[in-house]
Amino acid sequence: MRIEHLAVYVDDLEGAKIFFEKYFDGKSNSGYHNERSGFRSYFISFDSGARLELMNEPEVGKVDALPRKKHGYTHVAFSLGSKEKVEEATAKLASDGFEVLSGPRTTGDGYFESCIVGFEDILVEITV
Repeated sequence: MRIEHLAVYVDDLEGAKIFFEKYFDGKSNSGYHNERSGFRSYFISFDSGARLELMNEPEVGKVDALPRKKHGYTHVAFSLGSKEKVEEATAKLASDGFEVLSGPRTTGDGYFESCIVGFEDILVEITV
């Protein structure tokens, strides 16, 4: 068994698509649009086979982002393969104005990672 995909609602569907393509080498499908409901989505695929569905629908409001620690979805994690790539990606995201919450660092349970506040406050963990 494997998780087929993770889905997240966003306000700016095109901006979210560009974020995951630019920083995590995601490849987007051509998108889907249900004209009756206004629902739109993109599936972003990654080399590992993992997929992320980005969704937008006019009637879906923002979930209160504070506090960031809450039940339910909390972050998406990307494994980049090396400490150097984690450091480079974190520096690039920071220089592009994204907030770095932690790291890069080795955590108490032995992971080398950083955590950034990505597009529309989506928490992104970057790890080896």
